[in-house]
Amino acid sequence: MRKSTPKRIPLLPDPKFNDTLVTRFVNNLMYSGKKSTAYNVFYDALDIVEQRTNESGLDVFKKALSNITPQVEVKSRRVGGATFQIPQEVRPERKIAVAIRWMIQFSRKRNEKSMSMKLAGEIVAAAKEEGAAYKKKEDTHRMAEANKAFSHFRF
Repeated sequence: MRKSTPKRIPLLPDPKFNDTLVTRFVNNLMYSGKKSTAYNVFYDALDIVEQRTNESGLDVFKKALSNITPQVEVKSRRVGGATFQIPQEVRPERKIAVAIRWMIQFSRKRNEKSMSMKLAGEIVAAAKEEGAAYKKKEDTHRMAEANKAFSHFRF
């Protein structure tokens, strides 16, 4: 029998906004344990967002994250030799993780000078319900809708 699952270590809130969501985002943004560099990139991105939108950078960031948070996703399941894409609700903890991952992934693919510029561009785009991360969410929802007929195969 497996051991019990380990307790989740609580995240400390970030120094500037006192928000654990920001810490979680920065932890995903970080490369090679360089947390202060990741914080600098994130805070610079929020400054750029503030200049572009004339709104609070943190509010725009949270709106962008909520816009790209998926509600349903598809999971592969083999039934009698055939593989079906089965739509499933996304757990609340995973919703945030997936949204953060998509935002960072598509920010890195953008063609702009610095990472903070790329991240700011993706945040502004997601807040306006456009951009690659928002498109990914829409595609995921569309695929789940198309495969609704297989939902009786749920796990």
